[in-house]
Amino acid sequence: MGAVRRKIRLKAFAKVNYALDVVGVRPDGYHELRTVLQSVSLADGVTVERIGSGFELLVEPENLGIGTLEQNTAYRARSLLGELCDTELPARVTLTKNVPAGAGLGGGSSDAAAVLLGLDELFGLGLSAEELGIVGAKIGADVPFCLAGGTALAEGVGEALTNVPAPPDHRLLIAKPSRGADTGKVYRAYDAAPVPSVDSADRVLAALRSGDLAALAGALGNDLAYFTKEELPEVAELEEKLLQAGALGASMTGSGSAVYGLFRDEEAAERARGKIEASFTGVCAPVSRGVEEI
Repeated sequence: MGAVRRKIRLKAFAKVNYALDVVGVRPDGYHELRTVLQSVSLADGVTVERIGSGFELLVEPENLGIGTLEQNTAYRARSLLGELCDTELPARVTLTKNVPAGAGLGGGSSDAAAVLLGLDELFGLGLSAEELGIVGAKIGADVPFCLAGGTALAEGVGEALTNVPAPPDHRLLIAKPSRGADTGKVYRAYDAAPVPSVDSADRVLAALRSGDLAALAGALGNDLAYFTKEELPEVAELEEKLLQAGALGASMTGSGSAVYGLFRDEEAAERARGKIEASFTGVCAPVSRGVEEI
């Protein structure tokens, strides 16, 4: 038998929404979506270690306001996995945060996905992708996608995933204003005065199938953007600045407040980055997975 692994280090990749269509509201209040998701190279570092007992969570940098332990997605991932397997899973999780919070980039969801995969590996749980996805869906709508990553159409509340063709090579310039978006508040605003869907998902899927980057850039859309921009006008300003800086297309991701522009190559994206003033900016590329061991 091989040696028991004590530690695993992972990259937890962020995501963007190329398209986000709100198609209905369920009786339980959750929103039915059709959204095209893409993993990107911007990533948190996640280290999972076996310890003697209990659970420890360390976050770097230390001054990040991440809320209580019980609210953290890494804590919830370990708790729910322990309940499923009826075992304690004593572990220390260290999160090195590079993905900004309150951005719609799925940082918390990708961290949870990495913890689920790390614990499954360290403790030899042998869970299937489907079983991990069921646990992930209890943590957040984006966690099942973050477990698999790549390029996918997500339907329902995000749990029904269909792989779709990867996009042509390009770079994304992500920009986030200092203020984050409150997802619950954005959806409540949508419920109070819903607007017709921009129906971007089908156009994005067609562009991906054709491999046409210009068509993809022109198809980007997000039904929640109107409501986030009403609360945070700087989101609209950043989107416009990305277009002025040469982006082929630009859109908000998730419920915001981050926006991104599509560029043909790294050089164009870096040139544009020099023209954008924001709390966070980063150039990244599409990647084919949600979590990667390092």
